[in-house]
Amino acid sequence: MDIKDLRQEIDSIDNQLVELFEKRMRTASAIADYKRANGLPVSDKGREREVINKVTEKISPEFSEYTRVLYQTIFDVSCSYQRSINSKKSALLEKIEKVTAETPKERPNRATVACQGVEGAYSQHACEKIFTYPSIMYFGGFEDVFKAVDSGLCRYGILPVENSAAGSVNQVYDLMSKYNFYITHSTKLCIEHKLLANSGASISSIKEIYSHEQALNQCSAFISSLGVKAHVCKNTAEAAKIVAESGRTDIAAIGSKDCAELYGLRVLSGNVLNTQNNYTRFICISKTPEIYPGAKKTSLMLTVPHKPGSLYNIIARFAALGLNLTKLESRPISGSNFEFMFYFDIDASVYSPEFKELIAELENDCEAFTYLGSYTED
Repeated sequence: MDIKDLRQEIDSIDNQLVELFEKRMRTASAIADYKRANGLPVSDKGREREVINKVTEKISPEFSEYTRVLYQTIFDVSCSYQRSINSKKSALLEKIEKVTAETPKERPNRATVACQGVEGAYSQHACEKIFTYPSIMYFGGFEDVFKAVDSGLCRYGILPVENSAAGSVNQVYDLMSKYNFYITHSTKLCIEHKLLANSGASISSIKEIYSHEQALNQCSAFISSLGVKAHVCKNTAEAAKIVAESGRTDIAAIGSKDCAELYGLRVLSGNVLNTQNNYTRFICISKTPEIYPGAKKTSLMLTVPHKPGSLYNIIARFAALGLNLTKLESRPISGSNFEFMFYFDIDASVYSPEFKELIAELENDCEAFTYLGSYTED
């Protein structure tokens, strides 16, 4: 047989599979009705185990593992379908739809915005990328930004959440579970660090370098090559300010070219990054939800039971609905015994039926679930 004949045979088998799959899903629908009427949970792990054991016994050993994976996928899809049939009315989904309808068509150009750091910080640049005429209030730490938004002192706050080279900003993720807020927008900023110093300094004279922890990590190879001591600062702009105010020629800061101009420093080297493809993602938060037109990214935060398969059962729902999971971050829950909070970013239009079904399922079935917002990203 040539490839054409073999493919025709596959097509014939697929036709049978499709008919049988639809028949199986119709039966699953009837099972969903029975479970709803009798107060039974959708997922039945004991039954799934029993089915997998039966089917893998009937097939050649070489295909048993593939069969197990196939049936686990069928169970995930079937459970998702049954949940959509039995899903309760979602108060959160109603709220999201109401916010979507009531939010203005465009973000405001002017707003009071909280940023961590001082003038020249990368948070400032991210803020000015989102707002045309922001009134910026600077704060010493990330938690102060959350507090400023939570108290109503500032309408918005700008926070870095991850860097393409150094990874997640863990402190921000830890604070997310402490405050009530919503993400209204996110933006990626190209980070171009430079080695900054006072006039008269040279690379050979530098003994100490100041910068934010993330910046130091992003430039670790360069710092290591100099054999100097590194000092952690709250942000790169503060580091530049410290160096400028010291007047010393044996210390330097890692920061932006704007910081050099702002604080009267010289750029000693522009080649300090571990990788030139260096971006930081910033989120814009508010106290109340705002969902602007075109929102196609959603952030969620939830906890799952501390038992095998709990996280998989959540991730399987994304897969069953065809939703792209773009970030999964875990952070330990303070005071707990190895329990974790999970943060998810998904690509999903706020208007799509798959998004609506996911929200309804998670709200009704998760132990603790927080919707953090739907937004656009540039």
